[in-house]
Amino acid sequence: MLPDLLKDDLNVIFCGTAVGNQSAKNGDYYSNPRNKFWTILYKVGLTQLKLDPIDYKELLTYGIGLTDLVKDWNGNDKDIKKEQYDVEKLSRTISDYQPKFLCFNGKGAAKEYLNRRITYYGLQPETYYSTSIYVAPSTSGAANRYWDDAYWFELANLIQN
Repeated sequence: MLPDLLKDDLNVIFCGTAVGNQSAKNGDYYSNPRNKFWTILYKVGLTQLKLDPIDYKELLTYGIGLTDLVKDWNGNDKDIKKEQYDVEKLSRTISDYQPKFLCFNGKGAAKEYLNRRITYYGLQPETYYSTSIYVAPSTSGAANRYWDDAYWFELANLIQN
């Protein structure tokens, strides 16, 4: 389990489903070398440098926070049990910090949080308080067949305008 990376006045909080095994072992978010998270943040201009996973706490200086919908487990998303999703905790986090955007890194966590069987990429019609909700394609190497960086560019544009 990794601690949330949060503070007031964030532009975006990225929410994954759960920490992967490599990230749990290393103690850093998105530390699997096949994960595109750090590269896409830099590519779309949300960070001025391509950060390394070990530097994840520096995201706060860019107005970026991190959390996961499942905080008490790590591993493959397909092995998560329904009762492990902590929708209430994420709702409290959004209520407490009220970032401009909550962005789900992949559809899995978004489906659970929004209580929908089908979720699409992009800006969602729901908001939570003043926080807009966005779903981006997962940066996980295991989700490469769904990758489309256009949604990440769209998100960056929304955040920066």
